[in-house]
Amino acid sequence: MEKIKFSNVLPQVFANRSDIHSDVWKQDVEFQKGHLYLLESESGKGKSTFCSYIVGYRHDYTGEISFDNRSISDFKMKDWVEQRKCHVSHLFQELRLFPELTAYENVEIKNHITAFKTDAQIHDWFERLGIVDKMNTKVGLMSFGQQQRVAFIRALVQPFDFLLADEPISHLDDKNSTIMAEIMLEEAKKQGAGIIVTSIGKHMDMNYERVLRL
Repeated sequence: MEKIKFSNVLPQVFANRSDIHSDVWKQDVEFQKGHLYLLESESGKGKSTFCSYIVGYRHDYTGEISFDNRSISDFKMKDWVEQRKCHVSHLFQELRLFPELTAYENVEIKNHITAFKTDAQIHDWFERLGIVDKMNTKVGLMSFGQQQRVAFIRALVQPFDFLLADEPISHLDDKNSTIMAEIMLEEAKKQGAGIIVTSIGKHMDMNYERVLRL
């Protein structure tokens, strides 16, 4: 997939509002593969909703969203499975980890499906992010910041054309935020992928090519 396009899109929850001043909602905007975007927002402006539309979890909007000029309103379940497995990776704000599984098991369960990364690569990411000693710890016993790093690693064990990172560093210190940004950029470069980072405040320090406001 080379591009994602939003054409006059507006979440239905905002349908009766006349105070929408956004670079995305009710606009024509494209996100191109291989480029780096920051989507800034105040709370309640639809940041997570934006991500949910791209991965097909929500469809409550007017306007049109297209992938390479194909409207996603035409997608069947098999199309969404293909997109989520091979084209769009999503780092959820709420993480969506399995608390009863270990940190490694949470990553491995996805890598088993994609067969995309080696154990050595996964181990290296755990080490660089300072949680290698937590690999065999159940996620439910880890801090939110540690869980955030596990979820980040899980998001990378698949091929993708676009990586959506929804509030990826809300509970991280500057050191781990920098390391996460380095890993993200390395992986995106390998795959020629685009990155869309969302934030309501603190965000990764990267050379964003375009900053948009919701």
